[in-house]
Amino acid sequence: MFGIGVPELILILVVGLVVFGPGKLPEMARTLGKGIREFKKATNAFSQAINAPLETPVQQQAAQQPQPQPQSQPAQPTQNVQPAQSAPADGAQTAVAAPKPAYEAPTQESVRQQIAEKAKKTEA
Repeated sequence: MFGIGVPELILILVVGLVVFGPGKLPEMARTLGKGIREFKKATNAFSQAINAPLETPVQQQAAQQPQPQPQSQPAQPTQNVQPAQSAPADGAQTAVAAPKPAYEAPTQESVRQQIAEKAKKTEA
C-alpha cells in the first residue's frame, strides 16, 4: 500500500500521537472513516446514475399515460372466445417504467418540510 512498510506506519502514528494527543487521535480516525464511507456512498450513487438506462421520449409519454384497467370476467363463461392479441405489426415496443434511482438529492423544499415536521413533534 503506497510503499509504506510497518516501520513507516508506526512512525506516522507516533508523530500523529505527539501532534494531536491521545484524546483527539481516535476522534480524528472516526471522522476520517465516516468521510471515506460517505464518499463511497456518493460514488456508488453517482455510478448507478451514470449506468442507468436513459428513457426515450416515447417511454416517458407511455409512463405518464394511465394503464387501462383489466375487465372483470363474467360469472358464466361464454361460447365466443377471442383469440389472444399478437404483437403490433409496426414493430412498436411497449414501454417499461424505469426503476427509481438509488439516491435522490434533497431539495430545499423537502428539507424545510422535514424541519417543520421535527419542530411540530418537539412542540407536541
